[in-house]
Amino acid sequence: MKSPEGMFDESVVFVTTQGVQIRYDEGRVVVWDVDGDDGELATFPVEKLDTINVFGGVNFSTPFVAEANEHGIVLNYFTQHGNYRGSFVPERNTIAEVRRAQYALGDGGELEIAREMIAAKVRNARTLLARKGVHGTDRLAELGEQATSADSKANLRGVEGEAAERYFDRLDETLVDGWTFESRSKRPPEDHINSLLSLTYVMVKNEVLAALRQYNLDPFLGVLHADRHGRPSLALDLQEEFRPLFCDAFATRLVNQGTIGHDQFTADNHLADDAFQTYLSKFDDYMKETFTHPYFEYELSRRKAVRQQAILLRKAITGELDTYHALEVSR
Repeated sequence: MKSPEGMFDESVVFVTTQGVQIRYDEGRVVVWDVDGDDGELATFPVEKLDTINVFGGVNFSTPFVAEANEHGIVLNYFTQHGNYRGSFVPERNTIAEVRRAQYALGDGGELEIAREMIAAKVRNARTLLARKGVHGTDRLAELGEQATSADSKANLRGVEGEAAERYFDRLDETLVDGWTFESRSKRPPEDHINSLLSLTYVMVKNEVLAALRQYNLDPFLGVLHADRHGRPSLALDLQEEFRPLFCDAFATRLVNQGTIGHDQFTADNHLADDAFQTYLSKFDDYMKETFTHPYFEYELSRRKAVRQQAILLRKAITGELDTYHALEVSR
């Protein structure tokens, strides 16, 4: 089956070298070494990019920002250690017709979409555990079914909460010797595996944000997460179905394959600079890896899959589809 809309897979750039400037030069985005002798470090065709992620002390020239606005390129700002700080969103990334449909969705329409997202998350969590040889997860299967029939957002949140607790109770069984997962901790993460999980959730959340903005949905108006100033509720909603099979699978791969070790963390549980560079490189490669889409049955990358779900979500909101088809993998 054909992809619903064309998507360029090399559309996201990560810039981590400190002190560089991003410029525009004759149709290309250029990363320039301002203080050193290297000059041009990298260059990309401007028409192929839709997102540039910068970490720490990276600057943009004024002409480049104007071109980013013209070409619809989103600029995401992170600290040097990967904490999200904000974004520049081009003014063209809004279509009134889509936004009107989103704002008029109503509680019933929101609940219908949210049920699909959470059911997929719960089932994907069970799939990840099964892939790692963890059995005895029948309750997760039951909770996945309960999610599809939840009659309110409160009930759906209750189902999701129990499923998350049961899933994280078994996550330790997916890790190699030397790594232990006791419980999920966030602000701040209390150990190295939680640090990797939190960082990966941030990175995938921003993939989702970029996708929602590209397809003209308001990322701050959610269908399940409550509205709160500054919180991209719809991005958090859509991210739910990606958490087990994209986020958790990637974090556990890093430790199980020995790519990241305990000695590569600082005292406050951040990745050291070299390890963070490795992380970003592996993450970008991971998002470019392909798999067979369970619904459309063709090959696509994880990054394209995120963009495709944003398209399907938009079509469900605008009535082009009767229902939202969440990304759910059963094996």
